[in-house]
Amino acid sequence: MPRMLDVSDEVRAEIGDEEADRLLVGDDAPGSYDCTSCRTPGNPESDRTSTVLFVGEETAVLAFAHATCIPSQVVSVPEAQLQGAVASITGDSPAAAPSPVAPDGAPRSVPGGQAVLGITSGLVLIDNELHPALVVEPTAPIARPGTTGPGDDFLPLLIEQGFIPVTDTRQLPSPLAGWSVLLAAGQLHAVLQPGPAGGSPIHWWQAHQALSVTDGWRAAVNKTQRVLIYAAPVGSIGQQPREDLLRDALDKAAANGQLVAASMPLAGTPGA
Repeated sequence: MPRMLDVSDEVRAEIGDEEADRLLVGDDAPGSYDCTSCRTPGNPESDRTSTVLFVGEETAVLAFAHATCIPSQVVSVPEAQLQGAVASITGDSPAAAPSPVAPDGAPRSVPGGQAVLGITSGLVLIDNELHPALVVEPTAPIARPGTTGPGDDFLPLLIEQGFIPVTDTRQLPSPLAGWSVLLAAGQLHAVLQPGPAGGSPIHWWQAHQALSVTDGWRAAVNKTQRVLIYAAPVGSIGQQPREDLLRDALDKAAANGQLVAASMPLAGTPGA
């Protein structure tokens, strides 16, 4: 039976024609795999399968995914994050931490990258459908580049990037062109924004260590292929232990004019 394996031109350019051809005839491809996106089983003889090449500063790792989850592509990942992905792909990662989680990160728009962002994952119900969401909240006010404060320009900076103020959380946020969410090996790695002058995407936020998400969140993102990003100033949302409380906090922030949002695809997938 012919293998249903896709090796994109960019992956072929990285691994070479010989290795790509070996994959396509089945010499180096696995008989079965755990999808690097949704972590459920796949088989290239019966499932349309993508080759995904993770490239770090010194390491490159070839992984496999359902074509319905993520297309064949090359994904640039910081070396430390790549090591975490390697551990996940090989099954050597530690037990997954419960969600919601709040790691540190630095937005590119802040001078010196000193702002610390909290990221919380959760599911948001809109029109009777669950949508995977990330809620972004800094731990301190963010000053506009070139200024020293004391104002908080976090939301104005995001609005200038294309985020839309939220007045009603029951409405689906608008797509934001050029932005995407990097989910690899079933874990959250980064939020990417367009690079300068139309170049390769750059990290707006990145996890210091790949972050686990719940099975429900992962199932939702595999269905919608999009993630909703909500952002609010420091002190607007807080760390909520349950998703109903998180939704209440989002509703309150929206009512107070302190919430912006956008929807964005998984990294490498076409926008809506």
